[in-house]
Amino acid sequence: MPLPAIYADMPVALLPAQSMATFPVNTFLENLAILPSGDIYLTNHEVGAVVQLDPDGNLTTYAQLSGKVSGIAWIEPNQFLVNGWNAEGVPFVAVLADGAVPYLQTLPEAQFLNGITPLSSRSYLMADAYRGAIWSFDVTTKAVELWLEHPLLARSDETSTFPAVNGLKRFGNRLYASNTQRLLLLQMPLDERLKPQEPEILIEGTNLDDFAFDVHGNLYGATHVYNSVIRIDRDRRTTIIAQAEQGVTGCTAVAFHGTDLYVVNNGGMFLPPATGVEPAQVVRLAVGVSGAPLLSQG
Repeated sequence: MPLPAIYADMPVALLPAQSMATFPVNTFLENLAILPSGDIYLTNHEVGAVVQLDPDGNLTTYAQLSGKVSGIAWIEPNQFLVNGWNAEGVPFVAVLADGAVPYLQTLPEAQFLNGITPLSSRSYLMADAYRGAIWSFDVTTKAVELWLEHPLLARSDETSTFPAVNGLKRFGNRLYASNTQRLLLLQMPLDERLKPQEPEILIEGTNLDDFAFDVHGNLYGATHVYNSVIRIDRDRRTTIIAQAEQGVTGCTAVAFHGTDLYVVNNGGMFLPPATGVEPAQVVRLAVGVSGAPLLSQG
């Protein structure tokens, strides 16, 4: 069944693109975290690995977990927060330090943990794409709590394999979330205690996986099965800035480093193009504007 042609009439302004690393066909790169040094840490979902890509283009396995790994966020030097499923299929959250796993907790009440973003210096949020919820993780106490569960975060059809709430980012005093299955971008105000207010639909008819903001509040998003990266400006206008020809087939996540936007993909594993699944890549797009600090405005 063909996908809805939601981007058919959108303007195209392709950015200069460069492939920074290539992986074998059927490698599912799911998320990434970039350090100030320029080192990129990638989650290789299907094999449960975290891979380091250094600024010289060298690839090394930073950590190997039992099961699958999805989300990743940088906590502090040599320490990351990750989530996924263990070998028994039970969702988990783990802290990695120097490639080891000093802390791991299973979350049997979760279903599909994915995107991670900092809410504050000690609290991180994690999307639960099948439960339709957001969990919080306190890096100091290691406490995991259900932060928000809401119909707008859930799938409209629970038999669908498409994830609902997927990418999460805080910008200013709002949290933004993509609901991929329902083609929604949501926003929710945060109160003075950083508690969520009622989610609101900001944009309908856009297939966002992960996304990032620049310092001006423009959103850059990976469209996954639409094989493109888009920019949504503050007036809610969408422009396609990269397509399959730029190496972003099956793009799953994006992150800024300086004025460049880095994109990871799976080569079309979820919905292969007519030519077949392609090698997974890390692609750099020359945006020309810096990304927003992940904890902007407090």
